[in-house]
Amino acid sequence: MKTAVTAGGPGLESRLDPRFGRCSHFVVVDTGTGESRVIDNEVNLNASRGAGIQTAENLSRQGVEAVITGHCGPKAFRVLKAAGIKIYLAGEGTVAQVLEEFKKGLLEEAPGADVDGHWS
Repeated sequence: MKTAVTAGGPGLESRLDPRFGRCSHFVVVDTGTGESRVIDNEVNLNASRGAGIQTAENLSRQGVEAVITGHCGPKAFRVLKAAGIKIYLAGEGTVAQVLEEFKKGLLEEAPGADVDGHWS
């Protein structure tokens, strides 16, 4: 499963970024093969508006099947769900740590957005 994790940097040891649309990077990992790659999200990091929607659309185009983040707003949540992408919320830790929690089934799928729009 192609899983994207919001990250504060470009690697597995980067900290989980709690922001979805305005994170600096996504670390995308194929949980079946362990293969990983990084998506730079700089363009949306500083967007004046629409960061969550644009980020969700970009991940959909990349073939992502699940997202792990700290928080997800209502517009991004709707776009992700419409694309068939599952959203999981995690607390603190590195990308590698939250991926391990995900693989062990310790993260629950988010039932809805957990913050208002324009949350930073």
